[in-house]
Amino acid sequence: MARAEPYDVFVIGGGINGCGIARDAAGRGYSVMLAEMNDLGSGTSSGSTKLIHGGLRYLEQYEFGLVREALMEREVLWAMAPHIIWPLRLVLPHHSGLRPAWFLRLGLFIYDHIGGRKKLPPTRTLDLNSDPAGVPIKPEFVKAFEFSDCWVNDARLVVLNARSAADLGAGIRTRTRVVRAERDGELWTITLEDGRSGQRQNVTARLLVNASGPWVDSVLAATVGQNDADNIRLVQGSHIVIKRKFEHDRSYFFQNSDGRIFFAIPYEEDFTLIGTTDRDFEGDPGEAKITDEEVAYLCEGASSYFREPVTADDIVWTYSGVRPLFDDGASKAQEATRDYVLRTDSGPGKAPIVNIFGGKITTYRKLAEEVVGKIGGLIGKRKPAWTAGAALPGGDFPADGYEAQVNGLLADYPFLARSHARRLVRLYGTRARALLGNAGALKDLGRHFGADLYEAEVTYLARQEWAATADDVLWRRTKRGLVTSAEEASELDAFLHDYTQTLHHQAAE
Repeated sequence: MARAEPYDVFVIGGGINGCGIARDAAGRGYSVMLAEMNDLGSGTSSGSTKLIHGGLRYLEQYEFGLVREALMEREVLWAMAPHIIWPLRLVLPHHSGLRPAWFLRLGLFIYDHIGGRKKLPPTRTLDLNSDPAGVPIKPEFVKAFEFSDCWVNDARLVVLNARSAADLGAGIRTRTRVVRAERDGELWTITLEDGRSGQRQNVTARLLVNASGPWVDSVLAATVGQNDADNIRLVQGSHIVIKRKFEHDRSYFFQNSDGRIFFAIPYEEDFTLIGTTDRDFEGDPGEAKITDEEVAYLCEGASSYFREPVTADDIVWTYSGVRPLFDDGASKAQEATRDYVLRTDSGPGKAPIVNIFGGKITTYRKLAEEVVGKIGGLIGKRKPAWTAGAALPGGDFPADGYEAQVNGLLADYPFLARSHARRLVRLYGTRARALLGNAGALKDLGRHFGADLYEAEVTYLARQEWAATADDVLWRRTKRGLVTSAEEASELDAFLHDYTQTLHHQAAE
């Protein structure tokens, strides 16, 4: 049913910034609608290196303010979502032909002290001849520094912000394209097109937020009609996933001979994630795929450190994301600023729009807070900022309470394998019980779709988290695609098609 009253805020884009803004605004009492043309987090926001970090290398570019803000967010976000964010220790081997050891140690001293670190442990020096972190590394690397950052399940961070926004009253419309946004005095008239039915609908809003990531300029041009939009630099970052390369749970921070850095990170229990690249991108960001050149770059870089070389034959999955960096005129992609820029177009009798350029996943909450602060100045304030101490759905347990949550879930559902319980808590936290319901045996979870994925989880994702296709479930909500066959994926897709059709019919009645 169409809404008669205008929304206070309409958000274009279901990535981390858009969902974060929708959550913050809804929690402050604004009426909010968000439209995403594909699945939530299906663009840049699920293509990151999955770190909540300050960006150690940005210290070399004198981006102290950016690094400080990001470092201050690490423990805030960890406390908000301890199921999908947790501490990570990174091992930085000293490469004698690159940055000197004193320079690395100085940078890490600054990194330890400018960001208000409280719970995360400080930097320490390692002897790779005796420390287990040295086992998979070539013998010429004898010294390393180990420091702290945090890991995040980026796609779930997006979905949980959307879920929280919806719980607070926001309307979340996935697979819904904004085909036109026109000013009509102090209101926007926004034309939406359902990507499944093709049906169109008009809604009105007092303020428009353009949080469409790498499509921000094209939305300004094609949707809003600002044909001179040219604000961002598209930069592709690609990653490879290989079978587990080392046994410990720490990550590696490697320097490359071209001055860039890349990571090797434990991933989904049985794999290692290696990335990222940095290359300018042209074309449709939705079509970004890793190139042969990027594969070779990552394999060669990793092989220069690991005793056992990494080859293209080791790769089990790849993914690429296109980052919408604000175009500050930097000569190289890796030198372009990672800071965000907010620009407002408003005036007397003129419906305002806030456009978001750039940003990084670590600072999404601060960005959202700043945007909603601007909204208050443009259309009237509601409630004060609130997200810093508010847990995301499922994250209402202590930051160090993951193992206790797993043990509690196993006590309530003893038929689960420990690995299954660990995965459910990692994805859903305390809401894992809502997913499992009154199940008393594995058979109560319904149809089996491979690995440890059952109908109860799939239908929960469709009902509560907007999942509509096998890709939504396997690659963004759960990463079970790494251990699921093509046949199982096809069966899941057919099941979801029928199930979501039923949900749509029920909602329409």
